[in-house]
Amino acid sequence: MMKFRFRRQGNDPHREKIKQDLFAFSKTVEHGFPNQPSALAYDPKLQLMAIGTKSGAIKIYGAPGVEMTGLHKDTAAVTQIHFLYGQGRMLSLLDDNTIHLWEIVQRENRSHLVELHSFNLPGRPGIESTSATRVTVMLLKLSCDLCLVLSSVCRFSESSEYAELKLAICNVIPLFSVPEEYKCGKSLGPVESLQEHPQDSDKILIGYSRGLVVLWDLNSRHVVNLFLGKQQLESLVWERSGNSFVSSHSDGGYMVWAVSSSNPCTHDPISSTIPYGPFPCKAVNKILWRTTQSGAPLVLFSGGMPRASYGDRHCLTILQDSSHVTLDFTSRVIDFFTIHCTDKEKEFDDPSALVVLLEEELVVIDLQMAGWPTVPAPYLAPLHSSAITCSCHISNVPPKLWERVISAGQQQCPLQNYEVGEKSPYRTQNYHEDGTVRFWDASGVSLKPLYKLSTASIFQTDCDHNDSLMQAGEEEWPPFRKVGCFDPYSDDPRLGIQKISVCKYSGKLVVAGTAGQVIVMVLSDEKSDHMIDVATVDLLQDREGFTWKGHDRLPPKSGSVVFAPGFQPVVLVQCMPPAAVTAVTLHAEWNLIAFGTSHGFGLFDYHRRNPVLARCTLHPNDSLAMEGPLSRVKSLKKSLRQSFRRIRKSRVSGKKRAVVYSPTSKVQEANAQLAEHDAEVTPVQRRIEPRSADDSLSGVVRCLCFADTFLRDGTHHGPTMWAGTNSGSVYAYALDVPSQEKFSEQSVEALLGKEIQLMHRAPVVSIAVLDGRGNPLPEPYEVSRDLAKAPDMQGSHSVLITSEEQFKVFMLPKVSAKTKFKLTAHEGCRVRKVALSNFTSVSSEEYSENALVCLTNLGDIHVFSVPALRPQVRYDCIRKEDISGIASCVFTKTGQGFYLISPSEYERFSLSARVITEPLCRVDVERPHDLSAHSPTLPPQANGTHKTQAESKAAETEGNNSLLYEMRSALSSPVLDSPNSSADITLDTTGELTVEDVKDFLMTVDEAENNFRNIAEEDGRPPGILIN
Repeated sequence: MMKFRFRRQGNDPHREKIKQDLFAFSKTVEHGFPNQPSALAYDPKLQLMAIGTKSGAIKIYGAPGVEMTGLHKDTAAVTQIHFLYGQGRMLSLLDDNTIHLWEIVQRENRSHLVELHSFNLPGRPGIESTSATRVTVMLLKLSCDLCLVLSSVCRFSESSEYAELKLAICNVIPLFSVPEEYKCGKSLGPVESLQEHPQDSDKILIGYSRGLVVLWDLNSRHVVNLFLGKQQLESLVWERSGNSFVSSHSDGGYMVWAVSSSNPCTHDPISSTIPYGPFPCKAVNKILWRTTQSGAPLVLFSGGMPRASYGDRHCLTILQDSSHVTLDFTSRVIDFFTIHCTDKEKEFDDPSALVVLLEEELVVIDLQMAGWPTVPAPYLAPLHSSAITCSCHISNVPPKLWERVISAGQQQCPLQNYEVGEKSPYRTQNYHEDGTVRFWDASGVSLKPLYKLSTASIFQTDCDHNDSLMQAGEEEWPPFRKVGCFDPYSDDPRLGIQKISVCKYSGKLVVAGTAGQVIVMVLSDEKSDHMIDVATVDLLQDREGFTWKGHDRLPPKSGSVVFAPGFQPVVLVQCMPPAAVTAVTLHAEWNLIAFGTSHGFGLFDYHRRNPVLARCTLHPNDSLAMEGPLSRVKSLKKSLRQSFRRIRKSRVSGKKRAVVYSPTSKVQEANAQLAEHDAEVTPVQRRIEPRSADDSLSGVVRCLCFADTFLRDGTHHGPTMWAGTNSGSVYAYALDVPSQEKFSEQSVEALLGKEIQLMHRAPVVSIAVLDGRGNPLPEPYEVSRDLAKAPDMQGSHSVLITSEEQFKVFMLPKVSAKTKFKLTAHEGCRVRKVALSNFTSVSSEEYSENALVCLTNLGDIHVFSVPALRPQVRYDCIRKEDISGIASCVFTKTGQGFYLISPSEYERFSLSARVITEPLCRVDVERPHDLSAHSPTLPPQANGTHKTQAESKAAETEGNNSLLYEMRSALSSPVLDSPNSSADITLDTTGELTVEDVKDFLMTVDEAENNFRNIAEEDGRPPGILIN
């Protein structure tokens, strides 16, 4: 008797080791502009810039490639950031009334941004709160030995001839004399600005919203000077010598005040100017005053525009003597600073650049060149200058193509310099709804803009006419200058780019748009003036009963058009009806392009300018496909109607099945119980309802593919084209392509070879042909130019068809099923994105595997072996609620990927254990006290701060009167002289005071001390910030 031993299914240790060397998931870096920025800071010594966002993120940028990111535990907006000069540390203030200390630490020979301490301040959170303990202004002294944190509201006492200024955290109560009109039970308003004296660090300038400005001596605790302003204060800035300062106000003007020891109380400024008066103007939110060697100071301020005429504009004004420029931005100004001389021994500021943080982009202005031109930033360029519609990644770009693209980009922007590395870089292309294509260098941590291509110049649109009208209507005053590239408005939604295909070896590019336009472009190094050949392809093929109800086609320009060096259009193929192109592919070696819409697909020979094939894929019930993407009212009604009909039909069929009885019912019950018992042993598969053939949009072409494979028989291979639709149909055409010598003489012919219909009619997401070894076929020109191994033409080829529900491999040319994996049945999810990637082992460069990478609608990524379709690894990548992130995901051929985490940011991730692009930067700093060495040993407290037992005892014994001494002795750091110090940052909005709020503030000094002490004791934390 023969005995069979079955090996139990389990994990093979050797295979698990190989998988560890091949696959590893990590989110590496975020590309693009931070979403919803809210704060800005700059360290002139380390030359680091920090940006805080409303989501609680802090991002530090240095030279290209130097990037670090920190994230607060709570999702709260960052309102202020302050660097400790040259120490690699900074303080962040959130709108929940918390202060956090960050430090750049070195781990594994690279720099990381780590949060060391946090402190919860008393008071109601929220930037709009009018609580007396809400922090509005922070100031780090130049010596970094004291941090002043001022509260929102100062209180008055009617019984005293002095007013009380409360430093909310330090609990210091300086008293000073003010005129009678500033008492009378009224509040001074929030503290709007703090400025340290540039020559005497013991003096600070305190500005109140009501207009009062106080020069306070910290050592003697008395008032040096009072400046009684009559306008609501917005910001303050010192002149470099300290003999005067400038205040900006809500009436759109600014005032220059002289600081004199002989006059302790100043009622009138030296000068008062409203640049855009005399009509009512908006507030000047922030002002900077920089001295220059030329004599005339440089004045920069945001806001101040005439309220009636230009109150809706976002502007920043630059004034110097007779020069006057009003920078007009397309998004709100968050903050700005200048890069200037910070050496105290120097006499002048001499600013070299102005950095403006806007809500949607970062703009840099050269202040040394005549006319103050814009400087292109090497990174932080807005990816979303126009809404991103699709993306494409190109790996291993040939050096020749790389140099030509860079050359074309430099001619567009001569100030931008690029370095060409020895290794072939990666390139990413973004496509936008305004018809532009932007090329980015994706070989490093930061995305560098390379080249911009616009397709709007090919068509006749209203944008040129509107621009001429706007330019003619512009007035000479104010002297506006459009700055920035963020433009969220599209002149014509039909210009939007939907799909793209590129051949990196021949320099050919195919761009397809929303109005059915397919443009073939060729890379040229010279300027050209030529006409564009236009061809029309009717995808309906005169089919009766269909009427297009959507938008019209884009009319092309007649006559010759001038094109700059770069990608220049040569052929325009117009699909009719002009529906959005849903798929496109290019084969430059055969001079063919294939394109598809919701009506069908076509094949075009762009060398002979001749249509080869047009196939309609519409079902008789596909009326929704005839309405277009811009009219959805009827489509919504119809889809709702169909949904209710399906529900009604399912209910009726369910009731019928429930009332039918037969003698075999007991047998069916027994079979059901047996099936349940077997289900515990066999893998669980969910039941998938087959889709109806008359579903709307079933004729949408989802994917197209060219391949040199066996289709007619198993002995002769040749060019083929494959197309997959939304109804699960796959069409395979055999192509008769002439040789290169006979391209001009003979035309390409197409013959339908195979037609496959998937059982469940699930949409076909991808089609890929595999050679005899199971490897993907090489790209055009790769084999002829010895850039890739020739495919195996001896063994049997196969085609991998990926639908939304399963992967299936068919043998060619018989199209017999070889293997499959039902993803929806096993995992309960659907395929959204798929790609074939090559993974190289970490242990050996010679070993690599091809794998199928799949992103599902649940946001997880599955990796399968090819062609066996065995599951390898699974990772959670994107939240399933992030629909836009899943839809925008792009895989690379080396196992990496990109997806949008916001309209302006890409998250980059890696599935490969070997190919990882992440910031490996190092920032070396010298600190007098290394807090990071002791921070891990500090136990976390309930309020989120870190303190030792000795600190707690000291806080209990010293009392509130010695808090100022503790803070000054605890901080010991080099000098801080940041252009964007805390005094330069003002809050955009402040809460207005009501009568009830004022009543709460009418109390004595003793009551205020007791209340503040009670708050501190209840919260169990000292009312101060201790930095060790």
